[in-house]
Amino acid sequence: MQLPAILAIILIVAGVWSLVVWPQFLKRVMKDPRARDASGKATKFLTVHVVLVTISMVLGLATAIIGVAGLFA
Repeated sequence: MQLPAILAIILIVAGVWSLVVWPQFLKRVMKDPRARDASGKATKFLTVHVVLVTISMVLGLATAIIGVAGLFA
């Protein structure tokens, strides 16, 4: 299947967006007082957000790769 160039570019932009935005979000979450308990251990709040960011970045990377493959195929 041939992917139109405009759709490939949209996929690349969406993937790059995820790779830029999610790490910034995680930095803010890690500074949030809810991220650690009184003894400094990670809370469920932090754990859930780390999983969310990880999955989103993997999907963002996959999206960008598909866009690049579609653009140059």
